[in-house]
Amino acid sequence: MPIRFAVTRKEAVILDPGSAMQKKAIPVEVRADPLTGRTSRICHFRTLRFEKPDLTRLIEASQATCPFCPEKLLRLTPCFPAEILAEGRLVRDEMTLFPNIAPYDGLGAVATLGRRHYIPMAEIEPERIANGLALALDFFRRVRAIRHSEAVYYLLSWNYMPASGSSLIHPHLQIFASSTAPNQLREELAAAQAYASLHGAAYWDELAAAEKADGSRYFGRIGRIEWLASFAPFGVVGDVVGVVAGCRTLLDLSVEDLKAIAQGLAAAMAAYDRMGIYSFNVCFFPGRQEDEFARLRLVFSPRIYYNPVLATPDATALRTLYNESICVGFPEQIAAAVRAEFQRAED
Repeated sequence: MPIRFAVTRKEAVILDPGSAMQKKAIPVEVRADPLTGRTSRICHFRTLRFEKPDLTRLIEASQATCPFCPEKLLRLTPCFPAEILAEGRLVRDEMTLFPNIAPYDGLGAVATLGRRHYIPMAEIEPERIANGLALALDFFRRVRAIRHSEAVYYLLSWNYMPASGSSLIHPHLQIFASSTAPNQLREELAAAQAYASLHGAAYWDELAAAEKADGSRYFGRIGRIEWLASFAPFGVVGDVVGVVAGCRTLLDLSVEDLKAIAQGLAAAMAAYDRMGIYSFNVCFFPGRQEDEFARLRLVFSPRIYYNPVLATPDATALRTLYNESICVGFPEQIAAAVRAEFQRAED
């Protein structure tokens, strides 16, 4: 069945003080997510060029008390009890995984992405990302092996720099297994199950095919990951979405998949870095192993301050309480600016 990309176009009319109070028409679009119907407003338009601040003082001040820097990590971070992880922490190369001291669920972990306190976004190497993901999978395999009650949904997120909500500069991943799916994931899985029952196909497979055929939001394929821009984004500067073909959970990922995901994320970072953006969120959206209708996907969502001088966050009342997303540019135009980095990654 064809995917429906529904748009309601509106127009706001003002008397513009910058043009001697002449009438000015301002376009607004309300887009509905093809799966859930969640709406996103394309409005509040601005040039997609942002100014990076000088982060020197912030980085230097935060390093003095950072618990993830190597000289303090073993002293200031907790360990898992032996019944969960006999060695207390997991280590891969320069990366360390340990319990989240402020957990979101009954089984939460944090993984540092190496010894460096600060890595500029465009300098985060694909190898570093792939190794961090591999460490997360090591943890998930361990909790699955002990049949932990929370080992149902394997969840992974990444908050990079303060605009994303991160309380630490040092790059790290948030990793947790939960028997309770988060709201957005739960809604999407229910809608995807209903779609599969009605149409006899996996929604995300159909979406990837539709986006590839349309082309305006499609970036390309790296390995078995299809990369595209979200039609109805969460983020104020759009979202980059990766859909992993034939994959339901993070534990289905191969070493080659991790490399391909890392390449795509690095491409997204490079593209948004050129716009002057230096912060982002990433979330993985899995199903359960038995969910045949599910496809693992990930969303990269850049974050900004509306007013950097005041550190005004991009999560306003509209987003936080009405759950209504705002994007300050047309996703197709944002996709055109991002696509070149994915083409380089594919070469």
